[in-house]
Amino acid sequence: MMRSRLRRLPLRVRLIAGFAVSMLIVLAGAGAFVYLRVRYALDLQLNEDLEAQSSLIAEEVGAGGAPTVAPGIEYQILDSSGRVLEASTGSTGLPLLTAHQLAAARSGPVRADLGDLFPIRPGTLRLYAVPLTPSTGAVPLTPSTGAVPLTPSTGAGGTELAGGRAAVAVVAGRRDQRDEALRELIGQLVLANLAALAVASVVGYRLTRAALAPVERYRAEATRIAADATGLRLDVPAGRDDELTRLGHTLNDMLAALDAALDRERRFVHDASHELRTPLTLISTEIELALRRSRSTAELEETLRNVAADTDRLRQLADTLLTVGVQAPPAEGATADLAALAEEVAASYPGVWVGHDATVNAQADPGTEHDTTAVAHADPDRMRQVLTNLLDNASRHGAPPITVTTGRDGPFVQVRVQDAGPGMEPEFLARATGRFTRADTARSTPGTGLGLSVVDAIVAAHGGELRLRSDGAGTVVTVLLPAAVRQAGPVG
Repeated sequence: MMRSRLRRLPLRVRLIAGFAVSMLIVLAGAGAFVYLRVRYALDLQLNEDLEAQSSLIAEEVGAGGAPTVAPGIEYQILDSSGRVLEASTGSTGLPLLTAHQLAAARSGPVRADLGDLFPIRPGTLRLYAVPLTPSTGAVPLTPSTGAVPLTPSTGAGGTELAGGRAAVAVVAGRRDQRDEALRELIGQLVLANLAALAVASVVGYRLTRAALAPVERYRAEATRIAADATGLRLDVPAGRDDELTRLGHTLNDMLAALDAALDRERRFVHDASHELRTPLTLISTEIELALRRSRSTAELEETLRNVAADTDRLRQLADTLLTVGVQAPPAEGATADLAALAEEVAASYPGVWVGHDATVNAQADPGTEHDTTAVAHADPDRMRQVLTNLLDNASRHGAPPITVTTGRDGPFVQVRVQDAGPGMEPEFLARATGRFTRADTARSTPGTGLGLSVVDAIVAAHGGELRLRSDGAGTVVTVLLPAAVRQAGPVG
């Protein structure tokens, strides 16, 4: 639920929230580090003073003398049961150590705090307790100034006071100044971190808004484009090369490609409508003429034959449009012998085509064999259609001799169709494979301008390449297709 709510927030708000959380973690970590370093320094000094005072008290008690303490330091001498045998003036009440701390202090030094940093209250102490080692023949204790006078005695087992045998010496130092310094440091760190977080958030918000301003501008312009506004481009700042600028250039390139595709689509619809209008008009005219007066059976049969021919022309045009629009790659393992297909297709063309001689030859490159050189990874039916379209174009728009050459070109199989006609104009070569594209000199001849489009679509689907060359003395169309992988024969 929380994640879905966050996703509905504006991007700049989410960025600022993430930035603020990151800054808060960094500032909290830095503040914790400073706090721990200062506390360590203060505790180190206080602990060193208590350790030095405890050593002095242990020596004096072990020697049977009265303990002496520095100003601000309190002490207690406890027996093994926790009774206070001797204490400074400010520590004459209950023992400073708990039973657990006393048990631990009898075997080694113990450091503990009395009172917490928060809430604030007086009388917070740092305790340091050490065990007292018995010393035979110790001198009786003489109470020092400010100590509670308890009469000491000496026994064979070690130092004893009037109330019992001394076991643990507890030294206590006041933590008021140390705690006050730490509390003030915490307050300063909190205020400084909050101020730094606020400043960083404001600066981050302004930077984020400035950085995302082009995105909002792109969105507004894209809304206009989506509302059928054509020819618009995103306003991309010049002289910059950041991520948003590159995004703007990419979107402009995409818009240009979409405009070009839309223009091609419109021209395609226009040209297809023009091509389809002719046979439909002929069919409509034939039917209207047949219905104007009574016709004999022979006349009606002739009309139906004409309608059937025009209908077949429509079907062929529809099939051609589907071929241009949808092409699938060849099936795995499909092969086509292009040399044999070239001979087969060339045999279907008579010596005269459209009123002029058209000699078509199919041959393999010298020194090659059909079964290994011109075998491509391709669909034979589609390759037959490619060769038919190329020979149709050469026969209609070229001049004899027309030759078909097959062979190898590295990892590709090559089919080259060459004629000796007037050729194509250089500016027409770049768009010769477009749909319904015809040169000015070819508009008086039959055709729809889809032949090279079909060839280009089939070759591209087969992973091949179509090349056109025309130098005014004929046209050369070259088709390159991936060669079939030769299968290893059985080992004899």
